[in-house]
Amino acid sequence: MKKFIIAEQILKIESKAVNNQIKHLDSNFEKAVSFIQNCTGRIVVMGLGKSGLIGKKISGTMSSVGIPSTFLHSSDGLHGDIGMLIRNDIVLMLSYSGGTEEIKKIFSILKRIKIKIIAMTGKIKAQIWQNCDCIINCSVEKEACPYNIIPTSSTTAMLAMGDALALTVSNLKGFTKKDLAILHPLGSIGKRLTVKVSDIMRKDKKNPIVQCTSTVEDAIFIMTNTKIGATSIVDSEGKIIGFFTDGDLRRHIQKNYQILSENITNVMTKHPKTVKSEVMAVEAIKILKKYNIDNIPVVDKNQKLLGILDLGDLLSEGIS
Repeated sequence: MKKFIIAEQILKIESKAVNNQIKHLDSNFEKAVSFIQNCTGRIVVMGLGKSGLIGKKISGTMSSVGIPSTFLHSSDGLHGDIGMLIRNDIVLMLSYSGGTEEIKKIFSILKRIKIKIIAMTGKIKAQIWQNCDCIINCSVEKEACPYNIIPTSSTTAMLAMGDALALTVSNLKGFTKKDLAILHPLGSIGKRLTVKVSDIMRKDKKNPIVQCTSTVEDAIFIMTNTKIGATSIVDSEGKIIGFFTDGDLRRHIQKNYQILSENITNVMTKHPKTVKSEVMAVEAIKILKKYNIDNIPVVDKNQKLLGILDLGDLLSEGIS
């Protein structure tokens, strides 16, 4: 649509700016990765204005992937907060131009107290950066702003480079999904990493089950009482042999009005899809979506029925 032509141009400019950062993955980037990987203190991210906002996100990303990090606003640092720094910390300083007075002043203080500095900037030849321990180039051809003034492409590129830096180091440090789960115990991230089918499945009285000798009417009674719209059919040993749903009932009743007295084994779905209780819930929901089903029986390794997993229960837990 014509009214979105400006938005389209902005996205193209910014995506190009991010893509162009690939050429900046040079020896300086490698050096920064090494510094951070071997840091025994924290990565203190510093910045001012829009760069400061990007710095907060980069610091948060680092902490999320096992790299101890905190953010310090450059102005706050000049009013005493620089005292939070300890000997083995490394400062990751974000400033596209490096020309602000606050950045210049705090830079000189950091050098005086012998804190290692990694600069992330678009002006790598600026005088202030010449005494840095490492300079990461984040330059862009132009801002997405129509006047080439407001930080847009530059901050987007800086954010992307920060993600690249954090995740590269995290990978080298051997950070795993298990570690991620420990750092994200709550919220949707935590649930996706820790919740298993056994934690959400309905079991005992909430798990609809009928024996292979039951009728369709018996199955409907169980399905109505458990309010789940499906039931598993088991043999005398408790092993699943079939599955029956509201949809199955509607399809069969159109052909046979006497279906209620039929044995359930005559109309059930034989060899139904099942899922093991130890499977991660996020993997189970993929199965439900793949086969376009709302419920799936939960079984053990011997096909003994343990419960039933409902799509609605997964979604209510924030797993999608």
